[in-house]
Amino acid sequence: MKSVTFRNKTWDVAANLHMPAGFDEKKTYPAIVVAHPISSCKEQTASIYAEKLAELGYVCLAFDASTQGESGGPGRYLEDPATRVEDFRCAADYLVTLLYVDENRIGVLGICGGGGYAVNAAMTERRFKAVATIVGANYGRLCREGDLTPDVAIKALEGISAQRTAEARGAEPAVTTYIPQSKGQLESYGITDVDVVEAVDYYTTPRGQKPGSPNKLNVVSTGAAFTWDAYHLADKLLTQPLQIIVGGGKAGAFGSYRDGFELFNKAASKVKNILVVAGATHYDLYDKPDCVDRAMEKLKTFYGENL
Repeated sequence: MKSVTFRNKTWDVAANLHMPAGFDEKKTYPAIVVAHPISSCKEQTASIYAEKLAELGYVCLAFDASTQGESGGPGRYLEDPATRVEDFRCAADYLVTLLYVDENRIGVLGICGGGGYAVNAAMTERRFKAVATIVGANYGRLCREGDLTPDVAIKALEGISAQRTAEARGAEPAVTTYIPQSKGQLESYGITDVDVVEAVDYYTTPRGQKPGSPNKLNVVSTGAAFTWDAYHLADKLLTQPLQIIVGGGKAGAFGSYRDGFELFNKAASKVKNILVVAGATHYDLYDKPDCVDRAMEKLKTFYGENL
């Protein structure tokens, strides 16, 4: 593995290139762009899948989203769909400059929110020849429907607008957290949803905790997501081979099980498959060895047949 950067507009995006064993820069290899979940970084679950795909002979590019992790950008901790999707196009730009990458054999893999972004990017980024998601989630849908009450969404948008006014007048950017900052805080809030409980276990403990994933979110940046739909026009523009992997265990608030079947039913892809990993929760597919192995077995076949 080696650390690299590529450009998105005027800033550098930080990434890790995971190379196959016995890598020879005089040969050409298929490549896969690997995108991390929302609030995550390239060293967490994206690294796990990138390493395992590299073992199968792929050059894998796992990157930090713009404004997050080690990447630059216009501010910090933004979760802006347009910028997130542009990161994928810029990743493809970078890969086609590498003489050892076969430009006709580039795929993409996105995990959780990264899956939604990967799908959206692939609709217009035709250099991606095969698309896969692991517990892919539609961030726009989650923003709009996370609490199942439209009135709350409107109030949230009004609050974001008020914060924009404050910042336009000189206030510091408002930064919040995605999830409770500890198991103790989680328990004090009385939250029992499986996705939130397991998110705290993954992100705030040695299990998955990394410096590039500090559980911070720029409040104003979320406004753009309320009208964004990761799967808009998938019935017309998503034609590449598609592999969807979701957990078959208890479903939580993030909605990846629901989103996976919505995408499967909507996608125009003639070659498409959905794998339900029996008993696996959303976060089991991030790093639990048996769950990751079952996902990788399917990805091995999928990318082998389509790249």
